[in-house]
Amino acid sequence: MTTTVLDPTGDLLALTRALCDIPSVSGDETAIVDAIEAALRRYPHLEVLRDGDALVARTSLGRAERVVVAGHTDTVPIADNLPTTVVGSGSEAAVWGRGTVDMKGGVAIQVALAAALTAPTRDVTWVFYDHEEVEASLSGLGRIARNHPDWLAADFAVLGEPSNAGIEGGCNGTLRVEVRVPGVAAHSARSWMGVNAIHGAAEVLRRLAEYEAADVEVDGLVYREGMNAVAISGGVAGNVVPDECVVTVNYRFAPSTSVAGAEAHVRELFSGFDVTLTDAASGARPGLDDPAAADFAATALAFTGGVPAPKFGWTDVARFAELGIPAVNFGPGDPLLAHKDDEHCAVAQIQLCHDALRSWLTS
Repeated sequence: MTTTVLDPTGDLLALTRALCDIPSVSGDETAIVDAIEAALRRYPHLEVLRDGDALVARTSLGRAERVVVAGHTDTVPIADNLPTTVVGSGSEAAVWGRGTVDMKGGVAIQVALAAALTAPTRDVTWVFYDHEEVEASLSGLGRIARNHPDWLAADFAVLGEPSNAGIEGGCNGTLRVEVRVPGVAAHSARSWMGVNAIHGAAEVLRRLAEYEAADVEVDGLVYREGMNAVAISGGVAGNVVPDECVVTVNYRFAPSTSVAGAEAHVRELFSGFDVTLTDAASGARPGLDDPAAADFAATALAFTGGVPAPKFGWTDVARFAELGIPAVNFGPGDPLLAHKDDEHCAVAQIQLCHDALRSWLTS
């Protein structure tokens, strides 16, 4: 396979498109990481380290402060939306395609600034990691934290997740459970001899439909929770009454709630059913009262405007919080367009976030 050649010093839009156009669905990140590694190893001011498909490039200039700037290289599955296209021109231009929002625009900024900033005022650790869009146990960032914790040592972290070029503090926690509904198998021609588990799932769905999600204020930011069925399975054949139905439920909970508290809440909601926890990750409080976070927010928002907002989705700011490193989300793209078939990002936002981050790292 031929490695795509990236030009970190060229046009930022061209770099973004080149990164997007390398298919990198979770589990298939090797090609894009190879390309980023080849591009950054050309710069003597960077020490480049790799663990599987996770890559670190860092300066060691003896600065008083070190910051991590991190982004994931994987995407959700492609939906006939690659290669990228550009629609509009000038200030109205937008780049369309899988990954433009989540989050190759942010990764392009990382690659460009890693190459360009030979003498930042803070030492910088640029982190590119795999398997963000799947279960937390596979995360490349988690693997680095386990295998090479010194690679992530820092005073502050910026995660390039899409935030509409604003500052999004903290993030909701997330967990998934399987709610099992039992039944009794029977021939469908004699269905009265069985108990239909799929019919029984109506009670699970009723509880979900009637559930009122909370808005929770945490350190001045209001996080919106959510409880949703995300999958349902049952049945073995077209003439058999199913003896089991499984409803997979995803709960997004405010960062003031622990994983244990969230799990207890879900189990209470589905009392009377067999509930199995399959995946969970805690949220992160905003942390904007940290001096480094406040300083970054002031610089970034001077460029982009607006006020800090909560991050409703889960991001790896939570992982940095577990490491004791304050972190914020800051990147181009509207989070509401992440994972959508019509995913697209304003070109002006990519440049704006690039300029804001560069200003902070050189001021």
